[in-house]
Amino acid sequence: MKKVLLIVLSIMLVSMGLVGCAQADDTYEIALITDKGNIDDKSFNQGAWEGVVEYAEANKVSHTYIKPEEASDAGYLAAIDLAVTGGAKVIVTPGFLFEVPIYEAQTKYPDIKFILLDGAPHTADYSTFETKSNVASIMYSEEESGYLAGYAAVQDGMTKLGFMGGMAVPAVQAFGYGFLEGAEAAAAELGLADGAVTVTYHYTGNFEENDTNKATARTMFQEGVEVIFAAGGAVGKSVMSAAAESDGKVIGVDVDQRYDSETVITSATKGLAASVVSVLEAIYKSDSWANYGGKTTYFNAANGGVGLPTTVIGDDSANAFDRFESFDQAAYDAVFSTLKSGSVSLLRSITVDDPSGAATADELVSALKLVKVSVTTR
Repeated sequence: MKKVLLIVLSIMLVSMGLVGCAQADDTYEIALITDKGNIDDKSFNQGAWEGVVEYAEANKVSHTYIKPEEASDAGYLAAIDLAVTGGAKVIVTPGFLFEVPIYEAQTKYPDIKFILLDGAPHTADYSTFETKSNVASIMYSEEESGYLAGYAAVQDGMTKLGFMGGMAVPAVQAFGYGFLEGAEAAAAELGLADGAVTVTYHYTGNFEENDTNKATARTMFQEGVEVIFAAGGAVGKSVMSAAAESDGKVIGVDVDQRYDSETVITSATKGLAASVVSVLEAIYKSDSWANYGGKTTYFNAANGGVGLPTTVIGDDSANAFDRFESFDQAAYDAVFSTLKSGSVSLLRSITVDDPSGAATADELVSALKLVKVSVTTR
């Protein structure tokens, strides 16, 4: 008997090591599982959680979030198990790190609806992709919000730009490619000379706030870069810190990061909260899960899924473009309309030789047909 109790206790301890405690009551209907970050990360987790809270509180649906202690497939799967045990009928998972865990969970829990943001389920070796009918794969047209950010920076008079992406995964790549294309379009409209806009382009290889990323950003500012588009989650915190010490400027990512630092002039956002609310409404209100389940749905400019911030939270009279020198709401509305109408065609992916996904300067210039913009990779 004692031996059995010891075994049970050991299993419980292992499970507790893989999964953090749920942050609400013991039972709940909607659960969000965070990736490596927290729900107040000012980025992907927070945006997704805000969508859950917005819908759940308005419609009196019980909800919680779970932060896995171990950032691994096993840790994420353990968190999913915990959520199901807690009664979750809908599980929201933000980010590509959940692609492999959801591939397994969709079969293990066929009666649970999964909302996978920024990813599509696949095996660990990428040999098989399958999105079953109980999974909604939600993607965002990052190239469009990246385009708006690059366009705004150059239209505002900046010609020395920087890009610091995290890992060269599809979403981050798309942000960067769009950023370059937007800078090119603005430079052409302004009649700037060929090569007049320079971009220092860099992937950090991580999504972390650390001294190395801060040092890289500081060096870029010291070399004359005026603004860095920080498209790498917590990497942005390192860039903001360097900018504050270097009188530099920052473009945030995913959510409006102007509230984190005075250095942030705008952010290339995804409608994370809005997309979560839309899918939850399809489940609970309109009975239209079939519009999302078993497929990948893109949120873009046409359906309000991406953009630059146009309002300031808590102040309806404030100007969301007040950190620009000249770029304003009218200029933004004009360029946004070109994306919304589909009159501008952008590349989301290009052919890259490096297995890591990091493009060379020549690959970027050639594939994106850059003329006004010259690129240096770091």
